[in-house]
Amino acid sequence: MRIKDFFLPTLREDPQDAEIESHKLMIKAGLIRKMAAGVYSYLPFGYIALKNVEKIIREEMNNAGALELLFPAIMPKELWDETGRWEIYGDEMFKLKDRKGRFFCLGPTHEEAVVDLARKELRSYKDLPKIFYQIQTKYRDEIRPRFGLMRAREFLMKDAYSFDTSEENLEISYKKMYDAYIKIFKRCHLDVIPIEADSGAIGGKVSHEFVVISELGGESEFVMCPKCGYAANIEAAKSLDSETLETEDEEPLEKINTFDNKTIEEVSDFLKVPRHKLAKSLVYKIDHKYVLAVIRGDDELNEVKLKNFFNAKSLELATDEEVLSIFKAHTGAIGPVNSPIETIVDKKVLKMKNFICGANEDGFHLKNVNLYRDFTPNYVEDIRVVKEGDFCPKCGTPLKKYNGIELGHTFKLGTKYSEKMNATFLDADGKEKHFIMGCYGIGVGRTLQAIIEKFHDDKGIIWPMNIAPFKVEILPINTSDEEINNASNRLHESLVKEGIEVLLDDRDDLSAGEKFNDADLIGIPLQVIVGRAFKKEGKFEIKIRKTGERKTMDFNEIVNFIKEAIKE
Repeated sequence: MRIKDFFLPTLREDPQDAEIESHKLMIKAGLIRKMAAGVYSYLPFGYIALKNVEKIIREEMNNAGALELLFPAIMPKELWDETGRWEIYGDEMFKLKDRKGRFFCLGPTHEEAVVDLARKELRSYKDLPKIFYQIQTKYRDEIRPRFGLMRAREFLMKDAYSFDTSEENLEISYKKMYDAYIKIFKRCHLDVIPIEADSGAIGGKVSHEFVVISELGGESEFVMCPKCGYAANIEAAKSLDSETLETEDEEPLEKINTFDNKTIEEVSDFLKVPRHKLAKSLVYKIDHKYVLAVIRGDDELNEVKLKNFFNAKSLELATDEEVLSIFKAHTGAIGPVNSPIETIVDKKVLKMKNFICGANEDGFHLKNVNLYRDFTPNYVEDIRVVKEGDFCPKCGTPLKKYNGIELGHTFKLGTKYSEKMNATFLDADGKEKHFIMGCYGIGVGRTLQAIIEKFHDDKGIIWPMNIAPFKVEILPINTSDEEINNASNRLHESLVKEGIEVLLDDRDDLSAGEKFNDADLIGIPLQVIVGRAFKKEGKFEIKIRKTGERKTMDFNEIVNFIKEAIKE
């Protein structure tokens, strides 16, 4: 391919709205262009790389026995009503009406579609097991699209669904997909860590995220044990209950004036007590009722755990106006003693003695509060966010905290969807039984961007050979020199005949320096420079983008070198 016949609009300056290096480089190197917030076009260079990632995914899914199909991106509301997810997905789902007034959605995922297919077509245990997969565009109206393809509103996803006759057979299908994911990400040169995760809107009993460690904050946080390997997303992570019951004697309850001090930090500083001696009280609206959640002052509340405990469809923090109407006091002055609403406390609160909390009166707090003497909660549950340094729930080693990029997610769904949609098969005993399901997703665009996030330097992208849109770039330094042009064209034709993807920079309006800069930016693994060495000795100079190593060789040597480099 000649650049003049290609479309590769590279940029010299960093785009202003790109926050992370991989996003900047995908725009600068001409892979993608933004159409709207979270909506991107793939340009030819990026689309070729995307297809290379897809190829790896397809090969490993096919090797694992999965069958590729393709569902519509648009689905009728009635299917989603069967599972109740039309409401659960809420504002994240793109919804539309046809000309007859019938509601549809742009698919954020395809559990309903695949279950509808299975209940119509898979009638007997003899038809099972089955694993279907597709590579399909998904749509989610992200509240804050950012980081390029990492958190987009339209994105390409590989989603797969397994159907089995029993939980034991689901384990087999799940293991097949789990192993296939490890192979896929290994072939993409990404060191993924499978971590325990919350199932979110997909649901199910067990799920794993496949993440890569990244400096990218705010994407996916997880903790990992350096000793036994336990790893879990912050939303699902647990820790060993290592707190011992405080042994001090219970002191008399006392109401104290804290004036305008409201936050944990302000009250802690004002009373000169450590934050772990305070209790933090937060009011949440969970579905249609208000609940007071209480955690230790030095902890954060885990909203996912709280939502899961109540099996809630919606959860939001109450406004200060709502808190005032319930407690007759503002946020920062409320507490669990004489709470007018149901109260849930974190397990760590059980170990606290003589702690401080809001008095449900503005400007006042209660001192020497003790659980079960001064108040009795309705529920006690682990509702805190696990922190670095907490102890591993499996071996007791202090946990480490990391930022990660989630690339894949697998779920053991069980009968969550087959029961709701009445999807059954005839078992060997002649009885109708619900399908046992699994669900398995990979963000294809995310995986591509994660590769760039890992493989780049201050000059540009450094493509792994099997992902690179082209394997070789030929750089004739002086296109007005007939000898250099002829040699460049001859090498280009020879590599094309060998079936090697090659890009020839035949632009005549750029200096040598501009061509070199562009070559490093787009990151093709092998750069062949046709210039001084060729004019002087008849030799081509080859530069390896990854290492910067340079070698000179004649025509026959360079073709063989390139073929071997690609094989390796």
